[in-house]
Amino acid sequence: MLSWLQIAIGVSAGIVHLESMNVDARISKEWRRRMLFMLFMVFTISAWFLWDGYVVWPNGAERHAEFVEIEAAMVASGKIEAVEHKAHGAKVNEYLRIAWERHAKEAGYKRDMPKERTDASIREQRMIGWVMMTGSVFFGLWVLWNHKLSVRTEGDVVIGTSGQRVELDSIVKIDRKLWEKKGIAYAIYEVEGKQKRLCLDDHKFSGCEAIILDADRRIKARNESGDGAAV
Repeated sequence: MLSWLQIAIGVSAGIVHLESMNVDARISKEWRRRMLFMLFMVFTISAWFLWDGYVVWPNGAERHAEFVEIEAAMVASGKIEAVEHKAHGAKVNEYLRIAWERHAKEAGYKRDMPKERTDASIREQRMIGWVMMTGSVFFGLWVLWNHKLSVRTEGDVVIGTSGQRVELDSIVKIDRKLWEKKGIAYAIYEVEGKQKRLCLDDHKFSGCEAIILDADRRIKARNESGDGAAV
């Protein structure tokens, strides 16, 4: 039995009376850590795209332009034969490679052969980065907004995240199909002869299990009371 939950059961004339302390189930540490990790991942990837789009790829485009000038000069002088530009990332003439490495050393560049970065590819890199960055901002705001939500009880009433109020004694069944894997249960309750359900997500809102146990005890007590009255 949870130390902060006290339940007293009395049976009188076939009616079950239960009293329980108020429960206030808030965002769990596990859910918060999971969401913050996802936010960090999306933010980092978007920052990576933006860094490439605004710094790395434009610099690479400039280096590639200088590489093309060196190649054109060597072709014009007859030192090397002209090759298709698509071959630059694959096999490069050894004389051209030596000339580029000498130029890169003088200019303070890396010695690796520069790749062609077109304006279109740079724009695409920036666009992906900004879309993901915008998504990470909205995701972060969504995580913050969720911290305002809770599942709580006030006396014999459960109040869900959207404000729906459910009498604990109106709960007739607890659906635990997702409990083992996800820590989610659904309280099946009746309103005006119709069955509805209330989500009790203990993985997200730490403390929902206390509400589930309370509802279970009430259901069990009602069933035992009904059996006793029938006898």
